[in-house]
Amino acid sequence: MTNTHHSNPAVWDAIVIGAGAAGLSAAQALGRSLRRTLVIDAGRPRNRFASHMHNVLGHDGTPPAELVARGREEAEAYGVEFRAASVLAVRDGAEAGAVSGAGSESAGSPRTVRLELEGGETLEARALVVATGLRDVLPPIPGLAEHWGSGVLHCPYCHGWEVRRQRLAVLTTSPLGLHQAKLLRQWSEDLVVFSAGVGVLDADTARALEARGVTIEPAPVAEIVGDGSRVTAVRTETGREFAVDAVFTASQTVPHDGFLAELGLERSETPAGSFLAIDGMGRTTHPRIWAAGNVVNSFASVPMVMGAGTFAGAAVNAALVEEDFALAAEARKHHPERGPVHRHEHGAGAHSEADADEDPAVFWERRYTGSGPVWSGRVNRTLADAAGSWEPGRSLDLGCGEGGDVLWLAERGWRATGIDLSETAIARAREAAAVRDGIDARFVAADLGEWIENPRSVADEPFDLVTASFLQSPVELPRERILRAAADRVAPGGRLVVISHAAPPSWAEGHPGPFPSPESELATLDLDPEQWTVTAEVRTREATDPDGAPGTLDDTIVVAQRIA
Repeated sequence: MTNTHHSNPAVWDAIVIGAGAAGLSAAQALGRSLRRTLVIDAGRPRNRFASHMHNVLGHDGTPPAELVARGREEAEAYGVEFRAASVLAVRDGAEAGAVSGAGSESAGSPRTVRLELEGGETLEARALVVATGLRDVLPPIPGLAEHWGSGVLHCPYCHGWEVRRQRLAVLTTSPLGLHQAKLLRQWSEDLVVFSAGVGVLDADTARALEARGVTIEPAPVAEIVGDGSRVTAVRTETGREFAVDAVFTASQTVPHDGFLAELGLERSETPAGSFLAIDGMGRTTHPRIWAAGNVVNSFASVPMVMGAGTFAGAAVNAALVEEDFALAAEARKHHPERGPVHRHEHGAGAHSEADADEDPAVFWERRYTGSGPVWSGRVNRTLADAAGSWEPGRSLDLGCGEGGDVLWLAERGWRATGIDLSETAIARAREAAAVRDGIDARFVAADLGEWIENPRSVADEPFDLVTASFLQSPVELPRERILRAAADRVAPGGRLVVISHAAPPSWAEGHPGPFPSPESELATLDLDPEQWTVTAEVRTREATDPDGAPGTLDDTIVVAQRIA
């Protein structure tokens, strides 16, 4: 699974804020979709005041904390990671390059969102699911907050059965209280409505309530009376007490979405308050932010927020899938290796929005975390043609990316090692190796610029084969020094194979170089002819252009064998 080994990824596929029923459902859907997902939670769920859930099919009577614990365990089984933290702000991250295609953004739109956590740490993700719920603001009436979730309730469907046929009260705070009163008459014939919260009732409303045997008390409520464990009465400001067993009231609901304020997202004004506006897929007016659960719907019960969370998780994955295809198609225009983009595309044009001064570690990590798998699933054809008949031994691949060539060699009996700067690429390579039985493949996350200084840090013994395929970079890369260090690691009788693009693809004339020639590669390597036998040539192979038409690719290949 792509997210199991990422303890410190530079960019997450998705971050979910909130680990209640909605957030966990979204996270589970994303984890099952092989998305590297992080859940951030502050640990203050709305239903923490309730002892049990009801009207939750298959979980009726289950404590909310038990459902959350079980949901977290299930999500973790799919590789979802969790962090106890509070989010202070969400801002736009890096801007996308000119990428076209369904589900992608145009140039200048945010490619990621950046989260600032309490304490100053920042995290970055391609997509964000907001499932932070809301808080209930109660009238400042003594006893009301003390019994909230036990004797003071809000949802007839969640709690009506448990107080059926008992003495019930409705404390109105808005016109929604009158709707609540009509509903509760279904559960009890002994019902009193404290109507001060909505003012004087119109004649039709009062007549309808009285016709159903509902008592109307216009005096404001002064206190909710209880014996410590349960509600016993409601006292009005006139001093009159009404004996009751439970009180229902509609709180003022305030969504936990203040951390999004800087983005200026559109909102929907509803009778229950102001909420983030979302479309039919749960997406807000920001292209990379979705929202689900009570944070956008105060009336949604546990099953409803679970469904909304699952749907939002699936919607996020669908959007990322479309973006992955669009990114791959765009990269294919710039990368000579055809098919799905090959993992060894460290060549000129490998990333169209590269800044030559950008930190290489940041650039290559962004290269891999900015899309789905980059490796095409096929070995470098030129390497396969060269090495297919050689006796297996110990091999080392420099700039291995997601490990395609290493895995191919390992499947043919090589004890194969790959090195790459990107932790994400290495994690994907390890995962690919883990599902192949009986192979000897090892992957190391390391900077080749540092490896130059200590090339034996990977292994003390020399290698029978050292490869460097398309080891070119739009950001800083000491290529000459790396290749010469690679030659030093070749055992007597072993081979060094260097493959690079000799020319632009046949369909991309004018593509920027450089394109090393056999002569320039030999000059770079500066091999002693008394110690090496060398072949250097340009090979042409068939390929397919981005539109599916036939084309060709020219590779410069150098095969140098150290004299035993």
